[in-house]
Amino acid sequence: MRITWLGHSAFRIDFAGAVLMIDPFLSGSPSFTGDPAAAAKGATHIALTHGHDDHIGDTVDIAKANGATVIACFEICNLLGARGLEKFEPGNTGGTINLGAFSVTFVQALHSSATVADGKITYLGNPQGLIIRGDGHTIYDMGDTDIFSDMALIEEVHRPTIGFVPIGDRFTMGGEVAALACKKYFDFTTVVPIHYGTFPIIDRSADKFVNAMRPAEVTVPEIGVGFEV
Repeated sequence: MRITWLGHSAFRIDFAGAVLMIDPFLSGSPSFTGDPAAAAKGATHIALTHGHDDHIGDTVDIAKANGATVIACFEICNLLGARGLEKFEPGNTGGTINLGAFSVTFVQALHSSATVADGKITYLGNPQGLIIRGDGHTIYDMGDTDIFSDMALIEEVHRPTIGFVPIGDRFTMGGEVAALACKKYFDFTTVVPIHYGTFPIIDRSADKFVNAMRPAEVTVPEIGVGFEV
């Protein structure tokens, strides 16, 4: 399995037999400087943690260009259906969807989920974390969240080995609290910090998190450069 971080909370995951994009905020992202179409080429699926614009991002364009299926909560699927998409796998907290090459289970996250259009706020269901199983690995993408004690149950039930962990503060956990969440609740073999370095009002680097995680190692990938697990 090959994982490519595309800045902020966006990922491309290449499985044997499928390509999954997660929260593909690319064309409007201050930190992603590549070609969004090239980064998403061949995408078969797109998974969304919640409905904020910096997570839905380029979903519509990517799905239309590649024929990708969108995996998200029911309300987000309805919103994107109104924008012209047709292929969906809707779900909600606790549910699992088997996509063949991989599966996605929705778990809770402490955040919000809405979008603003024409001056109106549209509620987009509960925010989610994602448990992704494929190619012998289990990933926990926490989405945008604070620490919460039921992370212990997520560890007990799902046993994730790879964590995508928000660290930027202001809208999610900061680095020190994110490190506490990893150390207290999980036994990750690979930890990737996300949701930082994008906007001036969130942390610009992963340093706080990396320092708080010591002596455990943290994988801080270069944007657009994939790595194998």
